Amino acid sequence: MSEYKAPLRDMRFVLNEVFEVSRLWASLPGLAEVIDEETAAAILEEAGKITGEVIAPLNRSADEQGCTWTNGAVTAPDGFVAAYQAFAEGGWVGVGGDPQFGGMGMPKAISAQVEEMVNSAGLSFGLYPMLTAGACLSINAHASEELKERYLPNMYAGTWTGSMCLTEAHAGTDLGMIRTRAEPQADGSYKVSGSKIFITGGDHDLTENIIHLVLARLPDAPAGPKGISLFLVPKVLVNADGSLGERNSLSCGSIEHKMGIKASATCVMNFDGATGWIVDAPNKGLAAMFTMMNYERLGVGIQGLSLGERSYQNAVEYARDRLQSRSPTGAQNKDKAADPIIVHPDVRRMLLTMKALNEGGRAFSSYVALQLDTAKYSEDEATCKRAQELVSLLTPVAKAFLTDMGLETTLHGQMIFGGHGYIREWGQEQLVRDVRITQIYEGTNGIQSLDLVGRKIVGSGGALYNLFASEIRDFVANASEELNEFSKPLNAAVDTLDELTAWVLDRAKTNPNEIGAASVEYLQAFGYVAYAYMWALMAKTSVGKQAEDEFYVSKLATARFYFARLLPRIHSLSASVKAGSECLYELDATQF
Repeated sequence: MSEYKAPLRDMRFVLNEVFEVSRLWASLPGLAEVIDEETAAAILEEAGKITGEVIAPLNRSADEQGCTWTNGAVTAPDGFVAAYQAFAEGGWVGVGGDPQFGGMGMPKAISAQVEEMVNSAGLSFGLYPMLTAGACLSINAHASEELKERYLPNMYAGTWTGSMCLTEAHAGTDLGMIRTRAEPQADGSYKVSGSKIFITGGDHDLTENIIHLVLARLPDAPAGPKGISLFLVPKVLVNADGSLGERNSLSCGSIEHKMGIKASATCVMNFDGATGWIVDAPNKGLAAMFTMMNYERLGVGIQGLSLGERSYQNAVEYARDRLQSRSPTGAQNKDKAADPIIVHPDVRRMLLTMKALNEGGRAFSSYVALQLDTAKYSEDEATCKRAQELVSLLTPVAKAFLTDMGLETTLHGQMIFGGHGYIREWGQEQLVRDVRITQIYEGTNGIQSLDLVGRKIVGSGGALYNLFASEIRDFVANASEELNEFSKPLNAAVDTLDELTAWVLDRAKTNPNEIGAASVEYLQAFGYVAYAYMWALMAKTSVGKQAEDEFYVSKLATARFYFARLLPRIHSLSASVKAGSECLYELDATQF
């Protein structure tokens, strides 16, 4: 596997040139005094160093070794403790955290780039700070000031980590079915009892304490999702002076043996009357947890992008070096026995597909991050509302489409390696195993598709869709003639998506099965159109700059490839959606 090199040039291009983030930051009171283009560049540069030099070298050995569970205690792979300490000392755990409690206070547009670098370097490693940041977000938004002051500084500092304890063996996505109980105590605390599964970072030896956010029911809670509360339950109790006290009544029952992300401990957690404190009000647990969901789901989408980027870097290096056969147009490397495989049309098809999907995904994830920042910091009510609605619409697309494209990209990288692609020492098969999981956790991509079509498209009567589509229409209407090769097919693609959206809205009125039948292919079509918009924006930024830097030549060539070879996929997806749900129900359940 080649050394990981953070794509800093492309990140700067997206942030500074395409989206001109410094203008946005200057207009938002909460960001104007903490971030500018120069500061952002310095942060990304340093993040590139620690991810490339400290985290990336551990990725393969950590996959080979995995986590170990012995008598209820989990041990991370060799090198992880020291690497996490170095990562925490650099302030990276709290890069997006509240400065009041020791965080760096950076916008999501910056922390998203840091997340990409960390996950490209090592997805298993990156899950520990990611879950911690998510737990901090929920605590900061909903917990009492006392809980914030007691827990957030050490979590942002990386001294303690966090976990989310949602899923139970009988209740996956349907959290309304959870059975974990919380009994109120005279001192205001609660005794939490129950078992949770699939808990990322539920136990490990990276830090001295782990702060669990646990969904549970109070004794008098109403049935279903309206009766869920959220509790902060530390692994080790914290004394009034901030020092660590006794071990809490909780344990790790086992760890899962997974196909990938093996250095990330996925735990069964047992709470046996463990002491905890309520976060927010009783029966408001799902609302408190969902505060972080848009950030977490975007974060998982970025994981797909991250592994696609790592696969691409490996594949490009291999394709330049691997000699096999001759170019169809004649020998290109006449002093050697064969040409490098990068001369072959199919290898170029795969590399360009990887490049187009990665760079389109980076722009799209950054676009969604900017909406999160706008929604959080803008003081203009209309601007804030619009950003919140875009986040609501685009979050399921970001999670599902980025990870779906991540799998396609890692598979292309594996194929370019040929036989070496499934040999562990070359690294590509690990990326495939790791990225496959991103399509499943944090809500499967099928669930994300249902969320997009059922809640966001049909649920809003198409209003949320029109918000995004009208933005693309405005871009097309104002595009110059030199952008016609991109703006015209983009306009046609939006026409196709408009028609498809209207079809779904109409059919859903009379047949509830249509939403589920259409959802996956609809989200895919939406994703390809969204990426086309991103590529049109990048082309607009690059036109006229070709003589300045070959970087812009590459951008325009990749944009042409995207519009010519990838965007047309929407037509087959549209046909699949319009085939309807009837063919899904011709078989009786016993006939499968």
